[in-house]
Amino acid sequence: MPSFIIEGGHRLKGTIEPQGAKNEVLQVLCASLLTSEEVLVSNVPDILDVNNLIDLLVSLGVGVKRISSDTWSFKAEKIDMDFALSSEMIRKSAGLRGSVMLLGPLLARTGRTVVSKPGGDKIGRRRVDTHINGLTALGAHFTLNEERGCYELWAEKLRGCYMLLDEASVTGTANIIMASVLAEGTTTIYNAACEPYVQQLCRMLNNMGADINGIGSNLLVINGVDRLKGTSHKILPDMIEVGSFIGMAAMTSSELTIKGVSYENLGVIPESFRRLGIRVIQKGDDIFIPGQEHYQIESFIDGSIMTLADAPWPGLTPDLLSVLLVTATQAKGSVLIHQKMFESRLFFVDNLIDMGAQVILCDPHRVVVIGHDRHFMLQARRMSSPDIRAGIALLIAAMSAEGISRIDNIGQIDRGYQDIDTRLVSLGANIERVE
Repeated sequence: MPSFIIEGGHRLKGTIEPQGAKNEVLQVLCASLLTSEEVLVSNVPDILDVNNLIDLLVSLGVGVKRISSDTWSFKAEKIDMDFALSSEMIRKSAGLRGSVMLLGPLLARTGRTVVSKPGGDKIGRRRVDTHINGLTALGAHFTLNEERGCYELWAEKLRGCYMLLDEASVTGTANIIMASVLAEGTTTIYNAACEPYVQQLCRMLNNMGADINGIGSNLLVINGVDRLKGTSHKILPDMIEVGSFIGMAAMTSSELTIKGVSYENLGVIPESFRRLGIRVIQKGDDIFIPGQEHYQIESFIDGSIMTLADAPWPGLTPDLLSVLLVTATQAKGSVLIHQKMFESRLFFVDNLIDMGAQVILCDPHRVVVIGHDRHFMLQARRMSSPDIRAGIALLIAAMSAEGISRIDNIGQIDRGYQDIDTRLVSLGANIERVE
């Protein structure tokens, strides 16, 4: 597994453009299974998780062509059911969390599917009950096959129904939507996730001939259709990468322009960084971060400590809390970071403490950060990336630290960030990839 060697203290300067959104493209590629016609997808990021899913689609019999560096053609004219139900399918889906979203489209298209118990980041319990409960409500039968280590679902016919989701799961909502568009009758999904990426999936499916109403709300009404046609679809910029670049600019006192961010789809992300005292300036569809030697965390009106907590959309995405946390270590003031969703995601702060950050881990879900205001700089260390988002947070910490740091297990970062080292080096960072 490769590592990064990072010499801290280098300021960034220039312009960078965010890649296509990882969380959207995984949904969209799974949705290509719902039609036998061609689906053309552009702004596809060249990252490990996406490439693994494309490989899985090829194994399922999908005709895949790379049209350009970021544009792909998918044509699921026939699905190889021998592979779809095989032990090899279970093995290949085991390491890719996004493979769980194959359940809905394969069930709708073929009536039967198996997928491994989900893998992915080790950030705490990530149950799939919402997925399974939604699909069984549509008429699917479910078995947990412990011997094969997989989920098995089958259905003679999916039929629409009313369902109230027990959680606003993004991937769960996407899975149920993809199964519902070809189900008989009307499906009503209440407490649906309404993130921009789910909205994008719904718009794509409507362009394919689906009938989805309530897009952008938590109440979706889906009238099933007999078949879907092909379409073309462009992936949104990755909001997590946009937030990561804002954090990098602040931590390294850099002047940075982030191009083409789809500002209207960023929600509270810019304001969350502003609460840390960072100047986030909108210029059309771009964001400009001026170089700041100091930034001060706000307090609430009554003077109490600022709290940043994740919440379902339009609240703050949990994927950015790691970046906000590390960015706060060099602010003036204190902030409580409350990670509600995953109980293991904050454990990476041990690395920041070793680097000299004033961080108090209150419990698995809450951290208090007491900013240094650059009176004390973080010190270089050797670390290991535990997951995608913690990995980028550690990279930001290393870029701002005194000395030379090493981050091992950077395959985790590569799962979500395309060519991150070369892109940052072009802006002035000193990062070397070593085997």
